[in-house]
Amino acid sequence: MSPRPSVTCGIDWAEGHYDIALVDADGRLIDKARLDDTMEGFTTFIELLATAGDTADNPIPVAIETPRGLLVSALRATQRRVYSINPMAVARYRERWTVARSKSDHADAMVLANILRTDAHAHRPLPHDSELARAISVLARAHQDATWRRTKASNELRSLLREYYPGFLQAVAARGATNLASADARVILAIAPTPTAGANLTTARIATALRRGGRQRNIDRIAAQIHHALRRPQLRQPPAVEHAMGVQAGALLAMLNAACDGLEQLAKATTEAFGQHPDHDVIVSFPGLGELSGARVLAEIGDDRDRFADARALKAYAGSAPVTRASGRSLVITHRRIKNNRLAAVGYTWAFMAMTNSPPARAHYQQRKNAGDGHPAALRHLFNRLLGQLHHCLQTGQTYDEAKAFPAAQPNAA
Repeated sequence: MSPRPSVTCGIDWAEGHYDIALVDADGRLIDKARLDDTMEGFTTFIELLATAGDTADNPIPVAIETPRGLLVSALRATQRRVYSINPMAVARYRERWTVARSKSDHADAMVLANILRTDAHAHRPLPHDSELARAISVLARAHQDATWRRTKASNELRSLLREYYPGFLQAVAARGATNLASADARVILAIAPTPTAGANLTTARIATALRRGGRQRNIDRIAAQIHHALRRPQLRQPPAVEHAMGVQAGALLAMLNAACDGLEQLAKATTEAFGQHPDHDVIVSFPGLGELSGARVLAEIGDDRDRFADARALKAYAGSAPVTRASGRSLVITHRRIKNNRLAAVGYTWAFMAMTNSPPARAHYQQRKNAGDGHPAALRHLFNRLLGQLHHCLQTGQTYDEAKAFPAAQPNAA
């Protein structure tokens, strides 16, 4: 455990300025200031820290309510401990100092400084990830957000088409599933936004649109199938209503096109950056982890080897480790609800793909199912095991070895 700091700093951050408070080991205010969110303001802030005893060997720790932003990035560059305190936790601490429920920016800065003064051991500083890892985090999270935006735009468009143009959904369905985000579906909808326009399309025009969308194989066959499907009789809205819905569909299609284009750009940038990271080969050696999913995992766990004390800490952070609630004769084991939601989301995909493509992982999943777990619980248990193995491999520099990961599944196992 690190020694108790003699001076701590709290920052209440706002959009155009921030309030700082410096307190000593007894909780007495040493200095306070309101500074602009500019280079000049940051320089003044560093000077105030130096006046309070800040040195390169013993930097003053800082508490703030956000883990991101230019101010946080500049503070992390100084190699000091920066603590991101949850605003809900700050609200609970505030009640220790006032019963009137009063609130001010300076008072919140004081609360943050006192949190580090009394309970720094109970909070985790921001990790010292490499610059490349932080860049991958930005790109991978942006790609994940773009994926969710694409799904939202696609669902909105599908909901509208069901109201006036169900024949289009049937026409572009592939293997029973309609993917409106596909290039084929988007280029056809662009030239036929209404049933009337769809019925008037020729096979040649459909084929031309498919080529423009990037399709290179089976163009004539697919064009004929779409042409036939769009000309089938279907229920119709009144002409004026149908036209209005076609205009709305065009607007939603433009949003979907933008989401798809942005997603493609982010995917390329993410995979390029991830391929340059030293942990790339270790991460993608695991079953179920590809370039994008592996980048998402790295984005959330970082490359600071001291960030997690052990594999159990990483599992708790990811939400894969169970939570035990024991009181008297009551003992309940449930899954964690407080977790890194992004890591948990990619973990579900990781476990599903591993279960699908790796026989030992599939056997482990089935074993949990046979023990009474439902599908989500069995996947979560598999993710928990794979995550522990990933922590070990990253710490030791080893790549994934199926024989070591699932020894009981090997043919010569006892």
